Amino acid sequence: MPAEAPAGLEEITVATPDGASLALRVLAHPDAAAPVALILPAMAIKAKFYLPLVKALHAAGLSAVVADLRAQGASTPALGAGPGFGYRELIETDLPAVVSAVRTRFPAAPLHLFGHSVGGQLALLYAAAEPDRVASVTTIGTGSVYWRSFPAARRLSILATTQWVGLVCRLRGNWPGGGGIGPMTGGVMADWVRHARTSRYRPRGSSRDYDRLLGELSLPLLVISLDNDPLGPETTVRFLCRCLPSADLTRWHLDSSSGLKHLGHASWIKDSDLVGPAVAAWITAGKAPA
Repeated sequence: MPAEAPAGLEEITVATPDGASLALRVLAHPDAAAPVALILPAMAIKAKFYLPLVKALHAAGLSAVVADLRAQGASTPALGAGPGFGYRELIETDLPAVVSAVRTRFPAAPLHLFGHSVGGQLALLYAAAEPDRVASVTTIGTGSVYWRSFPAARRLSILATTQWVGLVCRLRGNWPGGGGIGPMTGGVMADWVRHARTSRYRPRGSSRDYDRLLGELSLPLLVISLDNDPLGPETTVRFLCRCLPSADLTRWHLDSSSGLKHLGHASWIKDSDLVGPAVAAWITAGKAPA
């Protein structure tokens, strides 16, 4: 979906300790204390895809930032050109660097995370590990990928598909793309496949107990599900919410009565003019979306 860059859009480059370079696009509100929404994309989706949401959040009174995840979009090195990485690098190396850069750019503003699909997983896991750096988390199209969390008729096919992805990654070292999943390094997919099989978050190389941390997370969370989302059906979103018993949780399920015309896993971005103001109202006033 092509999106025109809004006037005033800034570009910031963030260097990580291990040599990656992460690209941020920033649309600042004139009020330096306005809340900041940091958008974390879905797997293999470029940051520029979210510019309609950036504009909608900004028009609703927020500053908005969208990051290209490691090896996606304008971030470097490109996928396959640098060392392999997994969830640990994304959560424990990249997000601390990105959050520090955003807080430096907006020192007077509270930081709110907005994650789409796997970006929502990363947002929740980071917030669970470092809750003092985050004011709230919003997710959309983010559910558990645990095979038993899917509708009963799909469970065996989900188990078979996710484990096939794992086998391909072990043989090739990466996932070339397919089945609705974009190209990705083998390390990310290994962590994703492990979660799909066990329901546990066990990033390779991490010493953190993310499942315990998620259970203790008490921040405000807005969890949005989509009625026509085969990758994150409502059953998987409900399963994920049960892993967050301490959170101040608000649920928003988007169906045909919501006013949105696009209810797919990624097509909701075409209705950013509806999603953005509703999320902004929840962030600024605690108003639950109708």
